[in-house]
Amino acid sequence: MRQLLPLSCLAVIIIVLYSTCRTDDIYDMVVINANIYAIDTTYEGADAIGVREGKIINVGAGSTILQNTDEKTKIVDAKGNFVMPGFIEGHGHFSGLGYSLINLNFLKSRSWEEIISAVRDKASRSTPGEWIIGKGWHQEKWDSIPKKNIYNYPFHHGLSEISPDNPVILYHASGHSLFANKKAMELAGVTAETPNPVGGEIVRSAGGEAIGVFEERAMEIFTTSYDQYLKSLDKSTLDSIWYQAIVKAEDECLAKGVTSFQDAGSPFEELDKYEKLAKDGKLRLRLWVMARQPAEQMEGKVGNYKRINVGNNFYTCNAIKSEVDGALGSFGAWLLEPYTDKPGFKGQNTTDIYDVKKIADMAMENGMQFCVHAIGDRANRVVLDIFEGVMDKQPDKKDLRWRIEHAQHLDPADIPRFAKYGIIASMQGVHCTSDAPFVVKRLGEKRARLGAYAWRSLLNNGVIIANGTDTPVEDVNPIKSFYASVTRRREDSGQSFYPEQKMTRQEALKSYTLGNAFAAFEENLKGSIRPGKLADLVVLSKDLVKCSDEEIMQTNVLYTIVGGQVMYSRK
Repeated sequence: MRQLLPLSCLAVIIIVLYSTCRTDDIYDMVVINANIYAIDTTYEGADAIGVREGKIINVGAGSTILQNTDEKTKIVDAKGNFVMPGFIEGHGHFSGLGYSLINLNFLKSRSWEEIISAVRDKASRSTPGEWIIGKGWHQEKWDSIPKKNIYNYPFHHGLSEISPDNPVILYHASGHSLFANKKAMELAGVTAETPNPVGGEIVRSAGGEAIGVFEERAMEIFTTSYDQYLKSLDKSTLDSIWYQAIVKAEDECLAKGVTSFQDAGSPFEELDKYEKLAKDGKLRLRLWVMARQPAEQMEGKVGNYKRINVGNNFYTCNAIKSEVDGALGSFGAWLLEPYTDKPGFKGQNTTDIYDVKKIADMAMENGMQFCVHAIGDRANRVVLDIFEGVMDKQPDKKDLRWRIEHAQHLDPADIPRFAKYGIIASMQGVHCTSDAPFVVKRLGEKRARLGAYAWRSLLNNGVIIANGTDTPVEDVNPIKSFYASVTRRREDSGQSFYPEQKMTRQEALKSYTLGNAFAAFEENLKGSIRPGKLADLVVLSKDLVKCSDEEIMQTNVLYTIVGGQVMYSRK
């Protein structure tokens, strides 16, 4: 009897230890029957992924992976479909996407009349004095143009007549100009004598009348009157609307396979809100955000907002955003030579270069990335000059991964400068085909052919490209941007835009995953399927490496997985 007790205890200890080990080995989730595309490696004979505590633990044969499962393990059967790392939106506006799903959205509008009809309907349901906000119109993408126009911009009269009691602000798809009705202009104090602000233009008729279009910095004319309106609303109401927009943005991204989102500029107040959501476990996809405020407001403060991997890797702010020009569609891109269709005009420098240099110094001082919007060839050259000047003064600071956001139109001579200083070209594939109908019109054939969306030239020079959509400027759907990247062909008309500059399938997928992760110093966390990385995955109905060009746009998102949790499944 004296010997039985120790043996019994030993047996119990062995059973407990075995049980504990088995619990530690059990996967929370397993993806089986997967056609795995890992981005930066291959796994011979692998068709399953084992996930535990939000991370990839093993990639291998399903028969082996399934041995470490129990009744609590979530099994996702990919049924032979394409499994890859979750898409990372490399440049978008997260709350802007959400608001675009709440307010009037004109991305698909094909005429000015269609826009007026939508505003008329909104005005009929609005109380007098309530502001009507919309976004997404683009005069170069309409099927017809009103007879009375300037640079294809219509006059405000039709809009003003159907909304006499409601100020209306409709933002251009690019976000770099807006259309205002008479009521909004009256509240903002716009008269024939109102001067053009530095870096902006009030588009006027030959007689000096403001037609309703305000480009670049001229949009700020409406800031005071709109802010007064917002202050008249209850703060809790505004916060509720903001949160509703964030939820809608999450829904939209997850349904389209986006597991991480790089937000291209949010003010301090919004950074605080994002951080709180992450800490409270209320974010369903991962946010990497650039801080954006005027230079004088950031000085001495921006470093206080630096955060890395808050809330289990759901929120990071480690970058600062600025800009030097506008958009090509609204004649805001800053060019070395005049616009072909606006002789004598070279675009707008929207932020004082001295301020951009000050922000660059802040980024260097706080160890943050600097990300600057530049679209025109002159804008890109100026930003490269600024980057090089700051970096040359502090040669001991390496691997900064500063970024030029958009880098759409380049002088070929400037392309090697990206690689020399390790500058990321944060570009949006879908912009190429979306803008294709008017790029040659704006730039002429030579500039368009040699420097517009020059992906092949950049890649051949060893430049890292980060891909995205600039949502809500474009649909956040990465499949559309991938299609544009590998075909440079419009979906509707089949119009091709200098296909010699297209990416390969592998390059485009990398630009939307590991390239974006690298562009945010997150390549060790995400962007490829490897043990130890976050279990952020997407299951697609088509093999994006092997399917035909025509099949790409037929691709459906079947599952979106973030941290080993199914956040979206196609029913």
